[in-house]
Amino acid sequence: MTNRKPAIGFIGVGVMGRPMAGQLLSRGHALVVYDKDPAAMAPLVEAGAQAAGSVQEVCQACELVFTSLPSPAVFTQVMLGEGGIRGGGAVRIAIDLSTVGPRVTKAAATGLREQGIELVDAPVSGGAGGAKKGTLTVMAAGAPAAVERVKPLLEAFGKIFVVGQEAGQAQLLKLLNNMLSSTAFAVTAEAFVAGVKGGLDPKLMLEVINVSSGRSAASQEKFVRQVLPRSFDFGFPISSVCKDIGLAIEECEALGVPMWVGSQARQLWNFALRQGGAGQDMTELGKFMEGWAGAQPPAATPRD
Repeated sequence: MTNRKPAIGFIGVGVMGRPMAGQLLSRGHALVVYDKDPAAMAPLVEAGAQAAGSVQEVCQACELVFTSLPSPAVFTQVMLGEGGIRGGGAVRIAIDLSTVGPRVTKAAATGLREQGIELVDAPVSGGAGGAKKGTLTVMAAGAPAAVERVKPLLEAFGKIFVVGQEAGQAQLLKLLNNMLSSTAFAVTAEAFVAGVKGGLDPKLMLEVINVSSGRSAASQEKFVRQVLPRSFDFGFPISSVCKDIGLAIEECEALGVPMWVGSQARQLWNFALRQGGAGQDMTELGKFMEGWAGAQPPAATPRD
């Protein structure tokens, strides 16, 4: 690396992180990026980013550091572990875009603050497609001064909602949103497959549902854009659905809220995971449902 000190670091440039980092690059921000997979960094380096060799190298170079990480364990290691953000010499604000849950986020915020580093909790919703288009929903929480400082950067990703003054509050809202989304998709898949097996025209069925009381984001978007065309390319794997709904159920139960419906949805997604669905797109739950029901898959309908 050169002696140049770019203002912004980005750790974790996978399915979601790479297009979000790309949004910052496209707006003229200089970036130092790190991912354990060098191939993930390559497109950003070609676009002008600087590649780092470690988390610590990013944090020695950058005052503001974004993270987009796959699990609570990885998040905790990157934030508080040896060679992590907590020991960074330059970093003063870490902005986490992951979905890892309130409890580990609160613990990380406490550990970072002891070293004079603020954590802005900023999970996003909208999938890889939204990340590429810059149309994500960004939920932000943390110390007001820190949130205010990074808001212009978060605006590169989409629409921002400041939902609290403590790190972890945005995580709770994100988990609740994802639980609603995955539950809606699961029950829509059941209804869709039942209709197909009962002889209804799939496209007409969705047209009716989508102007009626049963409509949801699942029926209006995912089934129209990914299931009907048989592309199954929403960009969010079943393994991530299982992680998020599991975290959501655990958090709600810790708050003393009974989770009858959410727990059933979690069981369904975990069953699909155990049937080999870990790396498959979440919209492929529809294919699993067809197989379980013995339904004939509908013919592909071209996207509009």
